[in-house]
Amino acid sequence: MAVLRTPDSRFEGLAGFDYQPHYTMVDGGPLGPLRIAHVEAGPADGPVMLLMHGEPSWSYLYRKMIPVLVAAGYRCLAPDLVGFGRSDKPTERTDYTYERHVDWMSQWFTAQAVEGVTLFCQDWGGLIGLRLLAAFPDRFARVCAANTFLPTGEGKASPAFEAWRNFSQNVPDFDSGWIVNGGTARGIGEAERAAYNAPYPDDSYKAGARIFPMLVVTEPDMPSAAENRAAWGVLEQFEKPFLTLFGEKDMVTLGTEKILQARIPGAKGQPHRLIENAGHFLQEDAGEEIAQELVRWAGKQG
Repeated sequence: MAVLRTPDSRFEGLAGFDYQPHYTMVDGGPLGPLRIAHVEAGPADGPVMLLMHGEPSWSYLYRKMIPVLVAAGYRCLAPDLVGFGRSDKPTERTDYTYERHVDWMSQWFTAQAVEGVTLFCQDWGGLIGLRLLAAFPDRFARVCAANTFLPTGEGKASPAFEAWRNFSQNVPDFDSGWIVNGGTARGIGEAERAAYNAPYPDDSYKAGARIFPMLVVTEPDMPSAAENRAAWGVLEQFEKPFLTLFGEKDMVTLGTEKILQARIPGAKGQPHRLIENAGHFLQEDAGEEIAQELVRWAGKQG
């Protein structure tokens, strides 16, 4: 078992992202200690906004949202999942499981010792973030789910997801910048594409990104299906404000927001929206707009 750490030089001069990393060590079990990176911005005593990314991005995804949230007085925490960004990267695909990701991020979350958290989660940021919510419901004040879900394998995966899973396992060059660009409606530039590729000097760093699509629960008897069903038991009792903001052009998750709205009590009466001209990576397409929406919504909740 080997764990790689991307050289700091790879993250120098990234377009629109000059945040310094903070590091937390967690117990990786057989992998040994793992270092999880996060960026932090805003007043130390401000209400916490936890921004969780998914596949194959990293905290760079939130560079358009963080300034808006900080200006409104929020303390933003944006971690890099293990295998992504500036966090450590185990080299074998078998090093990664859904439950390990939940455990690693649970350790990171408890180490931050935060309360009254507003969670914004997208893609795998929701598959993991909603598990954190289920494990620590008293620490969260409200949740905004964006292009994400908590799958248990009962529903059929979308054709877009099936195509993506096949692509992820077979494409010779797993180009994260190209993938993120393809998941937007408005496109990103070459500098931004380079930033999404910065964490990966070569393919040996990409095991986590490669395997993520295969860890999504698509059958009722898959690993983590039972744990996700148990988590739904908590979500179905969650009465604090729960908002969905989905990209109207997201071909992977669009439609699952209706299930979240129907099953989570806190979603009732909330100003749910489909974001116009926004794809799967809606933070790229409409980051400032989404952050402003979050500020208005959270402010109304008190």
